[in-house]
Parts: sequence; C-alpha cells; structure tokens
Amino acid sequence: MGVTDSTGQDIAQALGLLLRRSTRARLYVRLTEGLGEAVDDLTYPVLSGLARAGPRSAADLGREIGLDRTTVTRRADRLEQAGLLERRPDPADGRATLLALTDDGHAVVAATRRRLTDAVDASLAGWPPADARNFARLLRRFVDEGPFADGEG
Repeated sequence: MGVTDSTGQDIAQALGLLLRRSTRARLYVRLTEGLGEAVDDLTYPVLSGLARAGPRSAADLGREIGLDRTTVTRRADRLEQAGLLERRPDPADGRATLLALTDDGHAVVAATRRRLTDAVDASLAGWPPADARNFARLLRRFVDEGPFADGEG
C-alpha cells in the first residue's frame, strides 16, 4: 500500500504544530517547573543545547539552538549565576570562551529529560504496546531519513 496524497500534508501539518514556538515554550515550562529560578522556558534551550552539543562559544551555541549570540550570552549569565554553567577558555583559541555545563547543570538537564520521557510515556500509555514501539521506530526513521535529517548519521 502506497502513501496517499494527503499523508505528506497530514504529517506537515502535525509537524507545524509541534515546531511552533508557542508549543515548544509550553513544553519547556512543563519540563523546567520547580528546577530553580534560573531554569525556565528561556534558558532551557541553552542548557539542552550544551548537553547535546558539548561546550560551545555563545555564537556557535546560538547557531545550534536558533538564537543570536547576545541572547545566548544573556541567558548564559543567568545560568552561570545559578551555578549551572561555567565559562572556560577555548583551548583552540586563547581569546575565546566556551560555555559548558557544570555537574549541577547536567543534573538539571537529566531531570528535564526524565520529565520529557515520563510525559511521552504517559501520552502513549493508552496505546497498544506494538503501536507505541512502531511509532518510536518510524519516528526515528523519519528523523534520520526525512527532510530534517542532518546528513551526519
């Protein structure tokens, strides 16, 4: 059985809803609630981006998470004051500084990822287990091979 004419459109519309800034902001609020004054929907992308990409300059991290360098720096200042990230000299460029998570920063990211996993598990709880496994497998395939694939994997 082939893909119907509306399948691509249905998927594109669903992705549009998932990728909306307001959808992400609502999710980030849920993930960061109660994790400290510095951790919120604005600083979450900085924490998550550093956890995913490793130590980065503010400019490089900004490109990774879709924010400008100035915005990243402002949010990093809040996280640094809270002890969740630190600035380190860049070994490749003595004039540059890298942002890096501290142990406490890694712990906060681990907590948000557990919350996200729990939320996904809860939303799939009513699905037949085979459907949930197939969805996970097919979503991973779509991410790896579809229009969002980065070509690095």
